Amino acid sequence: MADVVVVGSGPNGLAAAVVLAGAGLEVEVYEAAPVPGGGCRTAEATLPGFRHDICAGAHPMALASPFFRAFDLAAHGVELLVPEASYAHPLDGGVAGVAWRDLNRTVRELGADGAAWGGLFEPLVRDWPAVVRTAMSDMRHLPPTPATIRFGLRLLEQGSPLWNARFSGPIAPALFTGVATHVVRPPRALPAVGAGLLLATLAHAGGWPVPRGGSQAIVDALVAELHRRGGRVITDHTVDSVAEFGSARAILCDTSPAELVRLAGDRLPGRYRRGLRRFRYGPGSCKVDFALSGPVPWQAPGCAEAGTLHLVGSRAEALAAEHAVAAGIHTDTPYTLVIQPGVVDPGRAPEGRHTLYAYAHVPHGSTRDISEQVIGQIERFAPGFRDLILAKHTRTAAQLSAYNTNYVGGDIGAGAMTLGQTVFRPTPRWNPYATGVPGLYLCSSATPPGGGVHGMAGLHAAGHVLRTVFGRGDDPYDLVAGNRAPAAGR
Repeated sequence: MADVVVVGSGPNGLAAAVVLAGAGLEVEVYEAAPVPGGGCRTAEATLPGFRHDICAGAHPMALASPFFRAFDLAAHGVELLVPEASYAHPLDGGVAGVAWRDLNRTVRELGADGAAWGGLFEPLVRDWPAVVRTAMSDMRHLPPTPATIRFGLRLLEQGSPLWNARFSGPIAPALFTGVATHVVRPPRALPAVGAGLLLATLAHAGGWPVPRGGSQAIVDALVAELHRRGGRVITDHTVDSVAEFGSARAILCDTSPAELVRLAGDRLPGRYRRGLRRFRYGPGSCKVDFALSGPVPWQAPGCAEAGTLHLVGSRAEALAAEHAVAAGIHTDTPYTLVIQPGVVDPGRAPEGRHTLYAYAHVPHGSTRDISEQVIGQIERFAPGFRDLILAKHTRTAAQLSAYNTNYVGGDIGAGAMTLGQTVFRPTPRWNPYATGVPGLYLCSSATPPGGGVHGMAGLHAAGHVLRTVFGRGDDPYDLVAGNRAPAAGR
């Protein structure tokens, strides 16, 4: 049996495996699906030759995450293609806010609200690595830097009744609200605002890239490096109990809290187990993939150049839509996130054709196919879109949950991003990765820093494993980069 077993091959599980294999430990990763990757897979979901990202599509953290910066995706053959427009937010009437990679261009095009947008983001963009270190921390050791303070002040402003005070028109507030709603929370909630500030900062710092060929390229690079370091990935293997790995010195679970309870059961301390069972999951998503005969005919300038679009309308409409979903109500005009990878990666589809990824927020556990509402939202801002559809593939929230057990009720964020569950996920304890069982750790998006393809939960958990199980003082970032310190004993 290996020294370390990782259950689940999402980006966090693979990140932990790479770190620990880099320390010279024997590592095995077990995955129930035929292909590793969790929410970071690519497949022909609609028609042959049309490659769709199954969940994660745009990857700002692939450029910015401290884990991926140390890993160096480019050196591992992953080409990140960065659209000039990171994201766009169309409004009725053929206008849109566009977050260009060039912050100055964004400021110019926002007109009267341009200076306000620049004042909100220029200090964060100038010191973006420090912003990322704060947001990607374990939420227990926040770096006391000026960037942390600036981020906190903006968080309080946009998460309070002051959120409209900075702006005078409708476009800039909608542009920020769209990005804040990524976390499937009412967009004035502090966790949503925090995510919005981080993602919008990265939109201007490095952009929101898509990997050439699809998100699977990121997973393939991690798997290849793990193999190079002597690790193994075992697919098509459903783990029924951690008892299966009794001789392993450490087990890391890249799973939901509910799945951890299933795997470990009564081995978990009672108080911790009860805390995991109280863990709240958020609203779901309905995922729709389209194969298109041509590019989307967006009305507003800039939308055709954006890799990602947020379709919901005004700030008030976004707020109403998210409050409805949180209350368990379907809406005819849901928040819909769209990714059009063909803007920079035309190879995702046959020549002249296009792929389009969309997901809409729906109540937790929804079994409803809302692809018509998604089409309606796209048609609202791109009349004629329906005529381009060659094929579509839909996964309801319930089907997403069946596809990936980490997506409980279709919650692709692996847990409701309430304020308490943002800071103290999965339970209120100093070490969020330890379970109370010696050698058993949780390393999924249900631990800090939360959802996204960044690998940081895996890196943080692996650091704890090295120190507490193996008595090692290695810097995990050095291990990611392939720089191993002499072993202090195993």
